[in-house]
Amino acid sequence: MIPWLRAGDPPDAFPPVDTALTDPDGLLCAGGDLSPARLLEAYRRGIFPWFSEGQPILWWSPDPRAVLYPAEFKVSRSLAKTIRNRGFTVTVDRAFGRVMELCADARLRPEGTWISPQMLAAYRRLHELGHAHSYETWENDRLIGGLYGIALGQVFFGESMFSLERDASKVALAALVRDMIARGGRVIDCQVASAHLERLGARSVPRRRFVRELAQAISNTPDAGP
Repeated sequence: MIPWLRAGDPPDAFPPVDTALTDPDGLLCAGGDLSPARLLEAYRRGIFPWFSEGQPILWWSPDPRAVLYPAEFKVSRSLAKTIRNRGFTVTVDRAFGRVMELCADARLRPEGTWISPQMLAAYRRLHELGHAHSYETWENDRLIGGLYGIALGQVFFGESMFSLERDASKVALAALVRDMIARGGRVIDCQVASAHLERLGARSVPRRRFVRELAQAISNTPDAGP
């Protein structure tokens, strides 16, 4: 059994992350709501929501945690060539809602998506409040790739990416990394490891270390994000 949050519970009413299940890895609790206050408190504690439409809200804190330290971002020769020669442009927060919609597009995600209308509405609200941001890759006036996430202190919590052309999401990620380095950002949270992320330089760290780094990187520091 896992704890159940009620909608009226305080935003910080999460159990300690070290009580999360190991199977499924990181499942911490269920219920509550997707209010801005609760979402921001979750991210500060190394917790994120992930659930399919029709399920209750499920909150996760996996161990280990996939992270990308900006200085460790790997630019392959093919990506460097794309950045140099394709003429793509990158903008920030120009098309946040559209980026989320494309990240949720079933045609691009045959495996399914957790970005339900409920999640779309919640993160659009965070964007309106200045906490959620998107990076968009354009070919002329066509949106061809992007990513979105949450910026708190010196941390960017990556949520999802999409590409309509080869390397388009990586070009957006490269721009995020550049901005993180310029603004003193410490870490990009990638949540769960994958071979794709590892090729870009992400690695897994113990949850205890991740939570400790969050406390240092978020506390009393201005956002390093856009």
